[in-house]
Parts: sequence; C-alpha cells; structure tokens
Amino acid sequence: MPNDVAARIVIPWRPAPSRLDAFERVIAWYRTHFPDLDLRTIDTGDDPFVLAACRNAAMADAASDDVVVIGDADTLPEPAPLRAAIDAARTSDRVQLPYTAYRWLGREGSAQYAKGMPLDECDHELVIGACSGVYVATPRTWAQHGGQDERFRGWGFEDAAWYLAHEALTGGPPDRHPGRVYALYHAGETRAGANYDANAALMERYRAAAGDREAMAQLVGIASASTTPVGLEESVA
Repeated sequence: MPNDVAARIVIPWRPAPSRLDAFERVIAWYRTHFPDLDLRTIDTGDDPFVLAACRNAAMADAASDDVVVIGDADTLPEPAPLRAAIDAARTSDRVQLPYTAYRWLGREGSAQYAKGMPLDECDHELVIGACSGVYVATPRTWAQHGGQDERFRGWGFEDAAWYLAHEALTGGPPDRHPGRVYALYHAGETRAGANYDANAALMERYRAAAGDREAMAQLVGIASASTTPVGLEESVA
C-alpha cells in the first residue's frame, strides 16, 4: 500500500454465535493482506442492530479526505481490486466497490475454504446485482449522497436503497473494480416482522424516487441520520 494513502478498515460488528467463524476469518484476512492499515470494528448500540448507522458512524469518525473501507463481517474481497478501489477513492466523487462479481460460498463453499481450498475454487452461487459487502470512499464522498438511511432497522433493503440514492444524487452508479468478493456462511437473519415490513415500505419510497434527483434528495434529506461516531471500538489490527 502506498505510504501516501491514508486509509482504515472498519467492520460493523455485533457478536452472534453463528457469525463468529466468518468474522474471525475476515479479521485474519485483512491482517494478512493489509497489515499496515488500521483495522477496527464498530457498533452504534442500536437495538435492533442498524447496519446503516454503523456504516455512517464509520465514515463520520474519519477525516473528510481519508479513505475508509467498510467491510461486512462475513465478506472477503480480493487484495488487488481493494487496493485499486482505495487508490481511486482518494479523488473520486463516487463510492468504489472492489468487485464485479459477488460469490456467496454458502455452507459447503465456506467449509471448503476453512479446509484450505483457495477462495476462487470454492463452490459458490453468483449473486446478480449485488451492491454491498465492501464499500470504499472518503467521508466527503459518502456525505454527498446522504450516506445510508438509518431508518432501515434490523436487516433488509439498506444496500439497495443506498444504491438508488447514489445513482440519483451522484449521476451514476458506484465505480466497480474488476474482481470478486466472497461471502462466508452464517445463519440468516429473520426477514419478517414489524421492522422488516417498515423497511420494505421505505424501500418502495426509494423505488418511487429512483432516477429523480429532486425527489431522492428530499427523501434522503428527511432521513434521521446520526453523524455521531458512537461505539467505535479500539483497533483490532
């Protein structure tokens, strides 16, 4: 990593038994491939867990022109695309995604990886249209399109809504770098209940505003988004 690239890696994280193995492998991967970068976790303490709030807080804690890698606690990128994304993020007004293919390894592929099989040889499902997993941007760029909407509570839709907001408010999709990310297995979260229903309703508002800069700006502008970096943990690097 070039010495003049100010960057850090932040992983939204709240311990859960089924997620510990994937989390530990992700931490080990970043320590191996990016030992020079500060690596830490973040949890804003919201109940239920609010992934969007963690991502926003990770950005809010950094200087406006620093590069922040926000990685999901179950997702492994490839080193070269991530380095390219970090470098591009320093001057870009769009968020960088260090992949063009998102591979869900599932139980079998994750077990193969745990036994030593290279990631690119593990069984997987290709997730079409994926836009989450690993984000790379400066806080300045993240703020230009409102970050992520913290009204998405619990699990579901925050990534897809963010993508539509990014397209409408920056004039295009995030920049992608040729490569792959690999999502490791863990028990899935419940996609039902009052929070999920509220998330789905909010997502419909994003779909209605898609492609309309003024409508999207209004929708993002009324979001109750905290910019206080609550819960940023000590470095785990």
